[in-house]
Amino acid sequence: MVTELGWYYLGAGTLLFFFWAYGVVSFGLDLKNKIIPGIRGMLAEREAKKAEEERERERDEKKQQLY
Repeated sequence: MVTELGWYYLGAGTLLFFFWAYGVVSFGLDLKNKIIPGIRGMLAEREAKKAEEERERERDEKKQQLY
């Protein structure tokens, strides 16, 4: 038979488990909805900037060849 202290211990452990599980799920949702899209946007922005610099460089080369 479980003593009264044992019941408190089991109850506190169960309560802490639910808070832990909530934190894990919350962290996963933050990754899915905030962190990963932010990283993707940052990488897309970097790629667009590189492409724009390449177009600008080609445009300058064409101008120099015309003169």
